[in-house]
Formats: sequence, C-alpha cells, structure tokens
Amino acid sequence: MIRFTSARVAGLFTVAFLFAAPVLASAATWNIDPDHSSIGFKVRHLMVSNVKGVFGKVSGIVNIDDRDLAKSSVTATIDTTSIDTGVAKRDAHLKSPDFLDVAKYPTMTFVSTRITKGSGGNFKVLGDLTLHGVTKSVVLDVEGLSPEVKDPMGTMRRGAAASATINRKDFGLTWNKMLEAGGVAVGDEVKINIEVEMTKAK
Repeated sequence: MIRFTSARVAGLFTVAFLFAAPVLASAATWNIDPDHSSIGFKVRHLMVSNVKGVFGKVSGIVNIDDRDLAKSSVTATIDTTSIDTGVAKRDAHLKSPDFLDVAKYPTMTFVSTRITKGSGGNFKVLGDLTLHGVTKSVVLDVEGLSPEVKDPMGTMRRGAAASATINRKDFGLTWNKMLEAGGVAVGDEVKINIEVEMTKAK
C-alpha cells in the first residue's frame, strides 16, 4: 500500500498545475476592435467595372484556442448603416428597401459553427450569416492569425484577414435593372474582404 504525505500530495498538485497551465493559457477571449476593423466588399457594376465599399462598424468576440483551432469561435455584428462606397447618393440607395433596408435590418451577424485547418497556417471558418433577415451558411477563408503584440498602452493585440464570396440573391437582395445592350446593372456575386484587429480581454 502506497501512502502519500501532505507534502507529497501538495507536490503532485503543483506538478499537475504546471503541466496544465500551458493548456489553459492557450485559450483566450479577444474583442474585435471597431476602430481598426472593417468589412470590405466588391460587386460588378454595369458589367464593365467593380464597385467597392466597406462597412466601417463591426464588433464581436473571438475565442481563440491556439492549440486546437477547432475549439475556437467567432461572433460578429456589422452595422449595415455604416456602409460607405464613397458616393453619398449610391450609399443612400444601398441603404434603401431596394437593397439592405437598414431601417428594418440595421445589423447583420455572423456566428461560427465550425473551424477547420487549412494549409500554411490558414483555416476555414464555417458560420451562419444573417443578412436582410435571411440566414445562410457562409465559409470564410482566413489567412492565419498574427502573433500577439503589445501596443504602447500595454494592450495585447492580434489580427486576421479573411475572404468569402456570397450571392446577394440568396439573402433576398434581388433589385436590378436590365441594360439595353444586355446584362444587368448590378452583379449577383459579392466578394467580401475582412480585416480584423482584436484586443485581448482582461
């Protein structure tokens, strides 16, 4: 029969904690920094060029487990009223019931459902995008996470970039006009580019 003294038991708990600590430290909660994050998009216009724009207000929480990214998660909210294409008249039209109908749908949300590893440190985030009152599954291709850095104020930060492609008609955004020469005024495919900077929750 093996007997453990109180000192022996304490020592075993200390060793166990030291081995467990790196695992616990690998998981952290990060807040999306609205001042340094944006959701960019690009859509075909008149079949001859692309119009680019950005949603300037985004917030959310990212739980990151560096040891096992599959255990990570993302929840983000985008303010649809913050759309900006550089042309006030066009922005007003995009905010109208013809498109985003921001009075009725002032936000869109993304909630991750699964994260899988890719090559070269990249990974895919599968999640539910709710836009214009419609929820569809969307895949974000993420270009890896930056290492943690400390800003001059002592806050830990890291960032990530991602991209995706959606069909606006899948979300009920169907407005369009036929052109005399054939084709339509606005393309259906919307390419999305995401730049996110995060601060570590204390």
